Amino acid sequence: MQKEGYLIIDIGTGNVRVAITDSAGTVLEIARDDVHYVMDDPELGAMHFDPAALWQQISHLTKTVLNAVPAIQILAITCSSQREGVVLINKAGEAVIGFPNHDHRGRKIEGALSQKAAELIYAKAGRFPGSLFSAFKVVAWQREFPEAFKDIDKMVSISDWAQYELTGVLGYEHAQASETLVYSVGEQSWSRELCDLLDFPFDLLPALRPSGAELGAVKPALSAAWGLSGGAVVLVGGADTQLALKSTQPALGDIAVVSGTTTPIVMVSDQFLTDPYQRTWSNRHVVEDQFILEANAGVTGLNYQRLKEIFYPNESYDIIAAELKEIEASLLDGGSQWPAPVTASLGSLIAKERDALTTGGFTFHVPVSDTLSRAQFIWAALWDIACCIKENLDVLCEVVPYDKDYIWGCSGGMQSQLLRQFVADLTGKEIWLRSRHTQASVIGGAIICSEVLGNRDFEDTAIEKTLPQKDGRYEIYYKQWKTVREKMQRAYIEAK
Repeated sequence: MQKEGYLIIDIGTGNVRVAITDSAGTVLEIARDDVHYVMDDPELGAMHFDPAALWQQISHLTKTVLNAVPAIQILAITCSSQREGVVLINKAGEAVIGFPNHDHRGRKIEGALSQKAAELIYAKAGRFPGSLFSAFKVVAWQREFPEAFKDIDKMVSISDWAQYELTGVLGYEHAQASETLVYSVGEQSWSRELCDLLDFPFDLLPALRPSGAELGAVKPALSAAWGLSGGAVVLVGGADTQLALKSTQPALGDIAVVSGTTTPIVMVSDQFLTDPYQRTWSNRHVVEDQFILEANAGVTGLNYQRLKEIFYPNESYDIIAAELKEIEASLLDGGSQWPAPVTASLGSLIAKERDALTTGGFTFHVPVSDTLSRAQFIWAALWDIACCIKENLDVLCEVVPYDKDYIWGCSGGMQSQLLRQFVADLTGKEIWLRSRHTQASVIGGAIICSEVLGNRDFEDTAIEKTLPQKDGRYEIYYKQWKTVREKMQRAYIEAK
């Protein structure tokens, strides 16, 4: 008997994934590949990607998963992607260039705004303006290539671009629109006022579409090339953080840590909340009439992945976990290993800091000890992530007090039992995980398909809990980490 299921395209910062789930949300097959970027200006941090090349990767991955699960009827397709990334579409309807979330070409122009303008942007767009956000990327490219820009017709998020390639229908999902700086989060609409402040062409903005809206069928030629059976409908997906959050099935007021390439710490709300000190972001959720309040720890998971490639290029994460367990055992013994032998500060973000660190490193006693091991550097990187989660959670709870005894966790970083324990002990909160937390944005997309199609089989009631322990070491390690980070921050500011 033919199974029914969903196809989810998930374009992250580090890799692109295509997955098939059954109608109950079980991942049946997943294929992935690295996303390739072209560095335009290393000093500025300007980079782009080729949409045509990325679409070829998506097509290949889609064929791969469909061939692996031949006895399935795809009922719905949706897309998820990194936030702040955009694709420019020309007047002929072709994707010209893509800017990822970590493209910072907007640094050329971000300092030109007055304080009054920046405060107005925060009040409407829910975030302090900076080069991370989409409008700055596009305006900077427009100023650098004015002739090429004359042929540009529309800007879309990366997930909305993928849905456009599937159907030929343009649109911009609300959670993704939150990342542009030209969207009024409270009013749920594009803002001409914000466009004027940023010198951004209002006509570049397509119609807004809610997550879950039906875009239509897959283009016939594409459906034939992929071997899709008829009847699959394309639904609007959305931003990967919001879809990952949706996978935890949180209640209003819950907080979740989305530990992926970056690590947003987010609270679900039915109100548009802002911080009088402008430390947090306020976004639309992919759930109608819901918002999320966010403090973001920055590029954490990507750092961890790169360190694995350096220290453990040919070993699995199971090997890392085993060696980390030995490190923990040695630290429990105290002695020469007390306090932590290596401390890291790897540029992770803290919401109360206005200047993001672009330099970082490890500190340890010198002369270099012959007892230093690669696992100690990985341990320090995990501890850095956990400390930044704690700091950002503290900021979030200053804006909106949080008295629940748990926080949700999801995405790949939460596979690390040690990271979960670190966060539980530092925050004093239980860490709750759904059984399918590792593929959170994929599962969030599957939930959207399930809800739209009226499928009631989607259940995930099992919760794994990591409880805080009374471990006196961690207070010492936390103070040690704060001292190292503050010194690195001072050195960075003095060097600017």
